[in-house]
Amino acid sequence: MEILYEDNHIIAVNKACGELVQSDITRERTLVDDMKDYLKNKYNKPGNVFVGLPHRLDRPTSGIVLLAKTGKALERLNKMFSERDSISKTYWAVVNKRPPRHTDTLEHYLKKNQEQNKSYAYSKPVPGAKYARLTYRHVASIERYHLLEISLFTGRHHQIRVQLGTINLKIKGDLKYGFPRANNDKGIHLHARKLEFMHPVKKTPITIIAEPPDDKVWNEFVKLFRENQFSPVIPV
Repeated sequence: MEILYEDNHIIAVNKACGELVQSDITRERTLVDDMKDYLKNKYNKPGNVFVGLPHRLDRPTSGIVLLAKTGKALERLNKMFSERDSISKTYWAVVNKRPPRHTDTLEHYLKKNQEQNKSYAYSKPVPGAKYARLTYRHVASIERYHLLEISLFTGRHHQIRVQLGTINLKIKGDLKYGFPRANNDKGIHLHARKLEFMHPVKKTPITIIAEPPDDKVWNEFVKLFRENQFSPVIPV
């Protein structure tokens, strides 16, 4: 478990592909379970250890998960994640095609199908659907794949996966939303890259960055990033 940031109130980790964040019907071990054990052992705490979860990542997705170590921090983080402008969330996604535009904002209404554990996008409001908004930017390409940097303004079920699908972009390894082949680790090439927010207790600015998983495709894009070969931001 890679710890990215920790203080008395919050802790952030870099979640691996396939790691379950919160318990479900499988009752498998979770990231929250691991975090409780980590805190219990590190600080020699007796009894139960508090770990609050203000947000989640899909199981096949990698990247930053922010957790609360106190009830006060959890309450404030819950409020921050529910407010669109309180936390800046940046993702990286590896897709199968170059997007139709260098950068664009996608707005839809997403409705979850519980039986399929899948969401569908609509251009207009429909009963049970929730508003979803993101902005993507094409930042780099290699021989077969393209990297998008995504700013996420809402946190809907499978949001990035669904909305990119509306412009015919499939995330590498994402069988559920149309990519033809699974990745070896059963994850997908969607990574929660960066969180920027005001500390819920200290009120100081915090920036947390997570490196993507160690595999051939991610490593090629990370190399381009480190060599400063990402496409520059184009003013609008």
